[in-house]
Amino acid sequence: MTLSEQNPALADPVTTPDSPAGRHIPLWLAIVACSVPMFMVALDNLVVSTALHTLAVDLDATTQQLQWFVNAYVLSFACLLMTGAALGDRFGRRRVFLLGIAVFTMASIGCGLSDTSAQLITFRAIQGFGAAAVMPLSLTLLSHAVPERLRAMALGVWSGVSGLAVAMGPVAGGAVVDGLDWRWIFWINVPVCVIAVPLVLFALRESSLPEVRLDLVGMLLAAAGLCAVVWAIVHGEQDGWTSAKVLGAFAAGAVLLALFVAWEARVPHPMLPLSFYRVRAFTLTNIVSATMYFGVFGSLFLLAQYLQIVPPRTPLEAGVRTLAWTLMPMFVAPVAGLLTDKVGGGRLMALGLFLQGVGLGWINLVADTDTAYSSLVGPMIVAGIGMGFVFAPTAAVVLGSVAKEHAGKASGANTTVREIGGALGIAVLSTVFVTYGGPQGPQQFVDGLRPAVWVGVAVVFAGALCALGIPRRPRPADTEG
Repeated sequence: MTLSEQNPALADPVTTPDSPAGRHIPLWLAIVACSVPMFMVALDNLVVSTALHTLAVDLDATTQQLQWFVNAYVLSFACLLMTGAALGDRFGRRRVFLLGIAVFTMASIGCGLSDTSAQLITFRAIQGFGAAAVMPLSLTLLSHAVPERLRAMALGVWSGVSGLAVAMGPVAGGAVVDGLDWRWIFWINVPVCVIAVPLVLFALRESSLPEVRLDLVGMLLAAAGLCAVVWAIVHGEQDGWTSAKVLGAFAAGAVLLALFVAWEARVPHPMLPLSFYRVRAFTLTNIVSATMYFGVFGSLFLLAQYLQIVPPRTPLEAGVRTLAWTLMPMFVAPVAGLLTDKVGGGRLMALGLFLQGVGLGWINLVADTDTAYSSLVGPMIVAGIGMGFVFAPTAAVVLGSVAKEHAGKASGANTTVREIGGALGIAVLSTVFVTYGGPQGPQQFVDGLRPAVWVGVAVVFAGALCALGIPRRPRPADTEG
C-alpha cells in the first residue's frame, strides 16, 4: 500500500502557478521533495558516530580529532541555521534550498576523498554549511506547498521522516562500516542529491520576501555568538566547565548574543523579529524543544554506548537494538500531526515528554551489568512513542505562531534552539557520567549511566510542565516588531 493510499489526502493536487503549464503536483510528491534532502542532512548528524573507531585507525586520528569529526558538523550547522533561513527569505527559498543540497553533496564527496583528519574535519564543517540551509527551508517550503487544512498532517509525515533519520543514523553507519569502507558513509549522499534536485525543481515552487533587506549585521552577530556558545558546550566536558577558555567562550557568546538582541530590536528588517517571543506558544515551544533534545538525545548518546558494552556488541548490533526506540516516531508522528488541531499541540507535547520521561526512568531502573535486552524493549517503545508525540506538534505550533511569510525565520530559530539543547544535553550528561563512572568496564559504565540519565529525566519532565502552558490555538505574531 502506497503512502497516498494510506491517506487519500496526500493525493490532493497542488497547483504550481509559476510553472509554464500550471502543473498539478500531488501533495505526497511535494512532501517527498521537502523530506528527502532533510532526511539526508539529519542522517549525517549521527551516522559518523558509529564509525569513529574505524576512522581512528584508518586516519590515525587522535581523540580530539575524533570529537571534531562530529563537532565540526554540529558547530557549523547549529550556528548558521537562522542565516540559512534568512538567505532563503531574501534570495528565494527553493534556490537557497537547492544551493544547500549542492554544497552538502560536494562536501560529502570531499569527506569521501579525505586522506587526513584535517581534510575530513574541514569538509564536515562545510557539510554543516549546506545542512543549515536545507533543514529550516525544507519546513518552510513544505508549509507553502500544502493547503492550510492539510498542513498538520503534512508536518506529521515530515516529522516521521525526521524521526526515521534519527533512527537510521547509527544503524546505517554501523552497516556501512561493517560491510563496506567508511567512505561510503559519505558517498551514499551523492545518489540522494541526484534524485532530490530534479524532484525539488519539479514539485516545489519558488517563494521569497524580496522587499526585505538582508540583515548582515544580525547574521554576523548571531553566527558568532552561537558559534562561541556551541564551542564552549562541546568543550565543556573535555576541558572542564570552569576552565578559562570555556568560560571565556560562554562570556563572549553571551555578549555577542546580547548585542544581537539589541540590534534586532532597532533594525527595520530584523533577521529574527523579537515580537516572536511575545507569543507564548512560540516561546514555550522553543523551551520544550530544547528540553526534549537535552534530555532525550543526551540520554540516547549514553544508552547507545551501553548497548555496545553490556554485553559487548558491534556498532551495527547495538544500532539495530535501538530501533525499538528510534523507529517509533516514524509511526506515531503522522498520527500526532493529524491530532494536533483537534487536541492541541501543547497537550500532545506534554504527553510526549511525559512518556519519554517514564521510558527513560524505566530504562534507568532496569539497566545493569546483566540486563537482558528484552527487559529494555518495553521502556524503549514507551520513550519512542513519546518522541513521536513531540516532533509533529512542535513543527505545527512553531509555524502556526507566526505569520506565514516568516515560517523560515521561525523554523530556523526553533531548529537552532533544538540543536543547542541536544549539544548541551550530550555535554552535561557526559560530564555527570564521567564524574560517577566511566567507560572502563560494564560496572563503571552503569555507575555513571544512572545519575546521568536521571538528570535527563528531570529535564524532560520540566519540559512537559512547560508544554502544558502552550495555548491551544496561538494567534499569528505581530511581525512588525
